[in-house]
Amino acid sequence: MYKIVRKERLNPTVTLMEIDAPFVAKKAEPGQFIILRPFDNSERIPLTVADYDREKGTITIIYQIVGGTTMELDSLNEGEYINDFVGPLGVPTHTEGLKKVAVVGGGVGCAIAYPVAKKLHSLGCEVHSIIGFRNKDLVILEDEFRSVSDKCFLMTDDGSAGEKGVVTAPLAKLIEDGEQYDEVIAIGPLIMMKFVVATTKPHNIKTMVSMNPIMIDGTGMCGGCRLTVGGKTKFACVDGPDFDGFEVDFDEAISRSRSYPEFEARAREKACRLFKKEEN
Repeated sequence: MYKIVRKERLNPTVTLMEIDAPFVAKKAEPGQFIILRPFDNSERIPLTVADYDREKGTITIIYQIVGGTTMELDSLNEGEYINDFVGPLGVPTHTEGLKKVAVVGGGVGCAIAYPVAKKLHSLGCEVHSIIGFRNKDLVILEDEFRSVSDKCFLMTDDGSAGEKGVVTAPLAKLIEDGEQYDEVIAIGPLIMMKFVVATTKPHNIKTMVSMNPIMIDGTGMCGGCRLTVGGKTKFACVDGPDFDGFEVDFDEAISRSRSYPEFEARAREKACRLFKKEEN
C-alpha cells in the first residue's frame, strides 16, 4: 500500500498526487512511468513520473480524469492509500550531453515534459519550452516551466492565456530565426507530436516523441502497446516510451488509439454508478 501524502487539483480535470514510494523514488528518472491500481479490483494503468524527491522518498504523478480507473484514483484523498504502485518502468529520456533543446508539451503531456526540462536545466542545458493548452482554465505547471527554461512560450487555442495559436507556431519561428537545437523533445497528443515532427523534419532537427499507447502489463509480454517505428514493431513499455519521431508511424498509432472508446465509456459509466451508490 502506498500513502498519498499530497493531493492538489491543478484544473477541473487534472490532479496532482504525491505518493510515498521510496524504492521507486530512489531509481526514477525523467521519461519513466509507473503502473498502478487504486484498489485491489481496479485495472492497471500507466502514469508517467511527473517528479520525484529522493530525500523524501516520494513520486509525483499528474493524471487527467478521463476513464473509470482515473475516477477511482481521484476518489482517494491525502492520507489514504493506493493499492499497487510499480516502477520505475521504461527507458529514461536521454538528457546527457545535450547543450540546447526545445521541449514542447501539449495539455496533460506537460506533466511528462516538465521533469525532462527540469533535468536538462540542472545539467546546464539551454532549454526553450513551448507549452500549449486549449484555454486558460486548463493551464498547468506554467511557473514550473518558466523556472527551468531560458525561454518559455505559453500558447492557448483561444488566446485566453499567453499567445493564441498552436505550439508549432513559436517552434517554427525559433527555427526560422536561427536557433540551432541539438534536439527537440515533444510530448503530448499524438496529432500534436505528428505536427511537431512535420515542423522539424525539413530542417533535419532530431526530434524525440513520448508515446503512450494502450498498456497492460508494462513488461513487453502483452503486446498491447506495440508501435511501428522505422518499419519495425516496438513496444512502448520496454523500448520506449521515447522514440525517434521521424520513424514513428503516427497514422497507425492514431488509428489504434481510437479502438476502445466504447469500452472506455462503459468503464466511466460503471465508475459513476459506483460512486453515486456509495454517496447515497
